[in-house]
Amino acid sequence: MKNLKNIHAPKLRSGQASTKLNQKDFKAEFAKRFFDPNFNEIKDSLDKVIEVAWQNYSDHRKAPLTSAAGPGFADAKYQLSDQWRETSDKLKIAQKKFKSKKSKSRILLINASPRNEHTCPGEVSKSFLLTQKMKKVFTDAKFEVDYLDLSLLTAEFGKNIYPCKACVSTAMPLCHWPCSCYPNNSLGQTNDWMAEIYERWVLAHGVLIVTPVHWYQAPSTLKLMMDRLVCADGGSPDPTLTQGKNAILAKKIELAGWDYPKHLKGRCFSIVVHGDTVGAESVRRNLTDWLHDLELNSSSSQALLDGYIGYWEPYATSHDALDKDKAFQIKALNAAHSLVHSVKVLRKNNFKMPDSLNLKNPSPK
Repeated sequence: MKNLKNIHAPKLRSGQASTKLNQKDFKAEFAKRFFDPNFNEIKDSLDKVIEVAWQNYSDHRKAPLTSAAGPGFADAKYQLSDQWRETSDKLKIAQKKFKSKKSKSRILLINASPRNEHTCPGEVSKSFLLTQKMKKVFTDAKFEVDYLDLSLLTAEFGKNIYPCKACVSTAMPLCHWPCSCYPNNSLGQTNDWMAEIYERWVLAHGVLIVTPVHWYQAPSTLKLMMDRLVCADGGSPDPTLTQGKNAILAKKIELAGWDYPKHLKGRCFSIVVHGDTVGAESVRRNLTDWLHDLELNSSSSQALLDGYIGYWEPYATSHDALDKDKAFQIKALNAAHSLVHSVKVLRKNNFKMPDSLNLKNPSPK
């Protein structure tokens, strides 16, 4: 890396309106989460909680618990968030387990639909039903199956995936692996599910995503996770390099030369996209391109499926349409079988696919 003193960083562009709330507005906004009259009996206690929340907001207590980074970081004295360090340490352990020849092959099976029978829709999604059929393919192969149901974002209390803040667009080193933007305790942005999801991706030897089409695109549940995985595509594992979120320093580091580490490189994937009228092909292409950019390996042509269930038929009978469409069910299972085969080949060849040429990308952005 070049000497940072010799690097001229472009100026930071600004102009957006301030997001800072005054005390009155902050307390009014915070109190909205206690709208239910059942909270009236403990109003005095709530007022004390709201006052503490205001002080934490005023003092910008994003990471209230920190400790010195220590050995292995560029700045050993920098005060790292204890919550970030806990997640980072888990990812390091998970990567060792992923590489270990003693570990069982593991599949991350993702139901990307937000639809859940225990909330407003009142019944399961077709994605859910397809993933349930796929589980047997992996268990029959003696693989471990980690089932990630993104519909919990809409149906389980406290589940959150916060949106990506696009730090990478300021400078790649400003994006940390794992993401350090959350939790932000001062803003009430806590219980970020991605801290757990990062670990589940790292542990997986293969990933299978089953998703519907929502308005020509991937559903918002899936897109939230995709965006937050940008840190796996070149993110810095050392926040002390940028002194946390020092944008100017991050620009200088990128301009001095950044190696864009691929933190999920080498894993295999399959994709099953289903729609009812339009959009399945484009969503499948988008997901494939995204995972290829992360340097995951697509299993085979049969591992990348898009199709239509109950084409132009009523939503009310869409589950019946899936039951009748045996061909689509078989194609979906083929995507699972293909992933099993690819993972076996990957691990047999020491995490390199047979046709891998190890060619260097001259522009890894």
